[in-house]
Amino acid sequence: MNTLRSERVAMLLDRLHRDAELADGGLMEEIVAGMEASGRTIEQLAAQMIADEQADTRAVYRSHADHFLSVSPGYGRFLYAMARACRATRIVEFGTSMGISAIYLAAALRDNGGGLLIGTELEATKVARARAHIDAAGLADLVEIREGDARQTLDHIDGPVDMLHIDGAWSLYLPILKLVEPRLRGGSVVLAENAFAEDYLNYIRDAEHGYLSQPLPLDEGRGNDFAVKIN
Repeated sequence: MNTLRSERVAMLLDRLHRDAELADGGLMEEIVAGMEASGRTIEQLAAQMIADEQADTRAVYRSHADHFLSVSPGYGRFLYAMARACRATRIVEFGTSMGISAIYLAAALRDNGGGLLIGTELEATKVARARAHIDAAGLADLVEIREGDARQTLDHIDGPVDMLHIDGAWSLYLPILKLVEPRLRGGSVVLAENAFAEDYLNYIRDAEHGYLSQPLPLDEGRGNDFAVKIN
């Protein structure tokens, strides 16, 4: 069984990916043009982004309230495959945005026999749109989206977590990992998109912290990282 192949979900995802491309295309072109003009690397751009977030996270992400900032179709399928492979029944997602990645993850939960995806999103307008998209996919019974700062919304999780998807404010990657970490079981998968924050990478790649981590050669240039909690 593969819920992603159902007409309802497949058509919805196709539309949402097209909408994301239209909404974010100008932003991506602006970022690339700015990098070329300034000669900055993606790592330097990320460092500036992290600094801006640390100064005012809410202001930074309010400016992106209409942007999807979503996963690619290929990465979405990878999320689905990893959730199936680890037989996840409880998944936590930091940075739900418009709900595209949540649909891939919830589809995996459906095909695993059920479970719960706990998502969190700072922007209220995105929460509303994400919930509507997930409902349109017929997966709302598997998803709980918590609105607000993830440092508060994810401070209570009942039961072990099989998979953690990190794709929100870059400056919060390590704090969110540490917040969810007590719930991660041995064998839990941690996937981080745009994992440019040095403190996060230094932590998760230090074997003493109990992870096996490596860069993920998917959507090259987006800084994707794959890790497994091994103890």
